[in-house]
Amino acid sequence: MLKRLTAIVLLIALISTNCSRFFACAGFELNQKYIAENLCVNKARPWLHCNGKCYFMKKIKQAEENEKKQETKDNLSRLEISIFKEPFTVAFIAPVILENNGNSFPRYNFQYSNRYIETIFRPPKLAA
Repeated sequence: MLKRLTAIVLLIALISTNCSRFFACAGFELNQKYIAENLCVNKARPWLHCNGKCYFMKKIKQAEENEKKQETKDNLSRLEISIFKEPFTVAFIAPVILENNGNSFPRYNFQYSNRYIETIFRPPKLAA
């Protein structure tokens, strides 16, 4: 039971940090009449028809700034510095070039000819 309650609380906390703009919108819609009457910056100028939207924009900007601050904190906490890691190097083996030495293999000197193949396989002759 305690584990489930802890998991639910952590999920709600995680979702609430990512949905702060949604909560600001929902709070504005639910309390728009109160915000327009008491918290509006432009309530002295009713011809602007602000109806509390100025206060709402302040809250949205504040939520965006909080998200940006949270992102920078997250990026700083992810920074890793590895001091003891050896650099990875690739070493290639140099190619070995053999000199052409004619004396390493004996030359083929067997002078055998067979006329049998020449008598059977003859190219066609032209009739002209």
